[in-house]
Amino acid sequence: MTGRSAPTVGFDLDMTLIDSRPGIKAVYDLLAAETGTDIDSDLVVSRLGPPVEQELVNWFPAEAVQAAADRYRALYAEHGVQDCLALPGAYEALAAVRAHGGRSLVVTGKHTPNAKLNLDALGLVVDGLYGSVFGAEKGTVLREEGASVYVGDHLADVVGARAADAVAVAVATGPYGERELAEAGADIVLADLTGFPAWLDSYCRA
Repeated sequence: MTGRSAPTVGFDLDMTLIDSRPGIKAVYDLLAAETGTDIDSDLVVSRLGPPVEQELVNWFPAEAVQAAADRYRALYAEHGVQDCLALPGAYEALAAVRAHGGRSLVVTGKHTPNAKLNLDALGLVVDGLYGSVFGAEKGTVLREEGASVYVGDHLADVVGARAADAVAVAVATGPYGERELAEAGADIVLADLTGFPAWLDSYCRA
């Protein structure tokens, strides 16, 4: 066993561990119908990552954003979970952390109760869950938990890892390609999570 055994690894949720686009699209369509607001749900799901309030400012006046966000989250809990899927390698990535005696955390911009619904529905077992954090705020959580690695798909996930002095592992399963993630400062860029267990093995041996 090396000094890097038993790592604490943080993971983003949407488009890192799970493909939440079908559920999110359906909920934005419901929200649009309820409120009479024209929302391009295809555009929305092409740029997932930030908390929902940051997306809703594109579709609602400022004074209506919080109410729309609250309604979105309620609709998501009822209608958005069942269509989500685990991304390739998600189960194996979490298993790899356990195999090294480590802890896995989900640190996400998603509303915590809805993130838990996603994890429970898909049987993705983690040791900790922190929601409603984005960008450098993720770094605060990661640092408090002693995480040495953070895995995400968004440029802001790289920022979060950097803020925690954690290794930034990026997966090109979200809105950004491998080149963009590398240029943003990711230490490791993978096509998807299927490559994570082998990388973690090499990291823990180093």
